[in-house]
Amino acid sequence: MEFYKFDIGSGKQISQFNSNFIMSRIIQTSKPAHIGCMHLGENGIVGYHQATVPQLFLVVNGEGSVRNEKDEYVKVLPGDAVFWEQDEWHETRTDTGLTAIVIESEELSPSLFMPEKKL
Repeated sequence: MEFYKFDIGSGKQISQFNSNFIMSRIIQTSKPAHIGCMHLGENGIVGYHQATVPQLFLVVNGEGSVRNEKDEYVKVLPGDAVFWEQDEWHETRTDTGLTAIVIESEELSPSLFMPEKKL
């Protein structure tokens, strides 16, 4: 399990085309990718299971905790990204609710695009 940041502090100012915004790079794939949005309500859980392919979990709202096979939960907040390798056991839970974008693909290398989160 690896942790990265995609918050405003990890982005770069974009001014091309008369623009004024900050872009935080996340990932680039050359193989097909499945992208979805998970909505976990109060006391929501994504049960303990193995990742079928590499998976990147991007928290956009709320808070929760994640774990892998070590059974130690780590708190996650908006702007945090969690990466699980294929076959890695993992679980996500929240007391108050959480929304996350999930990217699954055979080929994911988040370390090429996002800074690591210091735990």
